[in-house]
Amino acid sequence: MKMGNQLCSAALLLGFIAFISAGGFAQNEPRRERTIDEIRVEAIHRAEVGQYPLIGLDAGDVKEAFESIHTADKDEWAAGFMRVADRYFNEAKSVEKSDPAKANADYIRAWRLYSFGRWPIPASPGKQRSYEKALEAFLAHARFYDTPLEVVRIPFEGKEIIGYLRLPKNAKGPVPLVIAVNGLDSRKEDLTESFGAILPFGIGVLAVDGPGTGQNPVKVSETADRMLSKVIDYAQSRPEIDKNRIAMHGVSWGAYWATKMAIVEHARLRGCSAQSPPVDKFFQREFLMNSLIGNREYLFDQVPALMSILDGVNTLDEMGDFLPKLSLVKEGLLGKPMAPMLILAGVRDTQVPIEDEYLLLSNGDVPKEAWINPHGGHLGRQVGVWPDPRIFKEVIIPWLVKTLEAPAS
Repeated sequence: MKMGNQLCSAALLLGFIAFISAGGFAQNEPRRERTIDEIRVEAIHRAEVGQYPLIGLDAGDVKEAFESIHTADKDEWAAGFMRVADRYFNEAKSVEKSDPAKANADYIRAWRLYSFGRWPIPASPGKQRSYEKALEAFLAHARFYDTPLEVVRIPFEGKEIIGYLRLPKNAKGPVPLVIAVNGLDSRKEDLTESFGAILPFGIGVLAVDGPGTGQNPVKVSETADRMLSKVIDYAQSRPEIDKNRIAMHGVSWGAYWATKMAIVEHARLRGCSAQSPPVDKFFQREFLMNSLIGNREYLFDQVPALMSILDGVNTLDEMGDFLPKLSLVKEGLLGKPMAPMLILAGVRDTQVPIEDEYLLLSNGDVPKEAWINPHGGHLGRQVGVWPDPRIFKEVIIPWLVKTLEAPAS
């Protein structure tokens, strides 16, 4: 991970946001990033109601972490959450043999706290350390999985793609597989945990970090999808996996990659599910300036996080020039043959325009299925009605099971 670029990008953009907050564009009362006090209140609330990005975090733990966070300093943020997480991690280690159930629960608690300590990106030494601890805690938790986790290392352009592979137990013959790709601020660890739910259906999962995120060796560019083609190559090389029954799932930015792969790899993918995939309007400078900067659906720092994953982009102006190149319309891909798709979205999404999903539904050579929540925000989620886990369990998993069980066309 190129820490210097991340810090530079974040610093430049935060300067721009400070300009806005100080009175730039004052005529329209533009959005601004939350203050640390506002973040504290909102984060605790989201933990209490199980809202992203605090799903699975205990509100009491979050409150405790914030007791030592008084500024927007990134290392101070990381230290606050690591302090609480360390306690659970150390407790887990001490009871692994005597009380494995408690150890596992403590490792999960530590992993989620460490992960939020690096959120949305590890853009400082402290946040990077919190991310490293999150990886350690997750893998400690994964040792307790009933179906083992295999860390796979796929050679790629002199580097490696690191993924987590889980295959159903007692399978008779090659099994179907879902390749899962995370979003801007989630990670392959989150998807590995969620997709444990598909294993009882006789389907495996291979989770990888999307370009520019986590442990991925490349940043986002017009050609970054080549690393996902390499992941498909790898999956098809494994004798335990049915090379003719591979699907892909992506969330948010991962949904962009799932959609692109549904086109460029349509011959090798049985289907792709995509939650709120950016397609065209999302990538335009106008959307960046008017919808993403200071976005309140996102907890904080969405644009600095987005800037950090883009290849060779260090300023807001460069970002405005770079993003349109990624449009599937600009790339000449939309309308080409593609694999079957499930598209999930919320009409009230402020992070990816619903127009992008309607555009996607209207193009290509095969019918698509859609789950559009008229009251939903990003990913179609609706607090208290359609939370992320319900969408995953009741919509995504059934579609993938149906798609991978269907006879090949």
